[in-house]
Amino acid sequence: MRSQGQVRFIKISTRLQVIAAAITAALLIAWLVTMAVMTVTSYVSSRDRASLLAREAKITSAESRVSEYRNDIKGVAGDLEKRQEFLEKMMNSLPQDMKAGETVSNSSSEAAKTIDKVSQAIPEAAQLARIEARQLAFVEGLTRLADRRAASAEAAIRKLGLSPDVMLASLDDASAMGGPFLGLATSADGSLDPRFRRLGVSLARMEALQRGLTSIPNVLPASLEFISSGFGYRADPFTGAGAFHAGLDFKGPIGAPIYSAARGKVSFVGQRQGYGNCVEVDHGNGMITRYAHMSAFRTQLGKDVLAGEEIGAIGSTGRSTGPHLHFEVRIHDQPVNPRPFLEAAPHVLEETRAHNAALRK
Repeated sequence: MRSQGQVRFIKISTRLQVIAAAITAALLIAWLVTMAVMTVTSYVSSRDRASLLAREAKITSAESRVSEYRNDIKGVAGDLEKRQEFLEKMMNSLPQDMKAGETVSNSSSEAAKTIDKVSQAIPEAAQLARIEARQLAFVEGLTRLADRRAASAEAAIRKLGLSPDVMLASLDDASAMGGPFLGLATSADGSLDPRFRRLGVSLARMEALQRGLTSIPNVLPASLEFISSGFGYRADPFTGAGAFHAGLDFKGPIGAPIYSAARGKVSFVGQRQGYGNCVEVDHGNGMITRYAHMSAFRTQLGKDVLAGEEIGAIGSTGRSTGPHLHFEVRIHDQPVNPRPFLEAAPHVLEETRAHNAALRK
């Protein structure tokens, strides 16, 4: 060290240097240990805090979800109630009263008890119980409606001298059915409530009888002036001998339209001996109508036709003395008098006529 023109020397011994280095190293180690302890402590503290926050978050989330579910139940119940009201308004003709002889159940009193019990045990589910009661009442009312319409169709069929049992036989005929199994259930366990099963049976019976009504001749097959020959005994126009006439003859000009007397499927288009050009329409349940002596065909084999749909034109083909339509109604290939059907149609089959008109539109 230089000071005031003099140079001085300081000598540090090896022992002193070792001591100084040891002290410095000790201080450094102590600092590192302190920092490590602080880091570990901070990590553990942060981990514990994060775990606590996570538990709190789960509790908060569960509570909020319960609240949301409660709100959702109320919202869903409200939507279901509005939908039920809509259905009931759409079916405002649904009978609510029961008549003597009806076998449909009435669960209104039992439903009222259920609503009271549910309201006391689970207040938030009371609205759902009320909706369920209305739903069951709706199903029972719809079943009564189907039964009454089936009874009306059955009475109309009997007035025409036919057997409703023949119409209903199609319900039990499984000789030509198939397709994948698509089961119906009203509960999560796959079971079907007996009231819904009863509804299905009633709707099927109603549909079969009403389908039978639509197959009964209810439209004049031609717009003609008069019937030139009736059903039954007559003098043969060619020989004058007694003969049986299996239909009605409608006199008219050549080319005048011929209409299907009922809804059905065209089962024959061609010529038959004695009938000339002929069309037959199959109406199901063993009933067909035959249109003969045509001058032209206006349909084709296999076509589905509606009541009043044009299928041909008046002519004089086959065994005929002049232009006319020979019209037959046959049940299981036995001819029956068409007149009762056509005469009773305006009174008995008014609903069928309206149904056919709606289909044509």
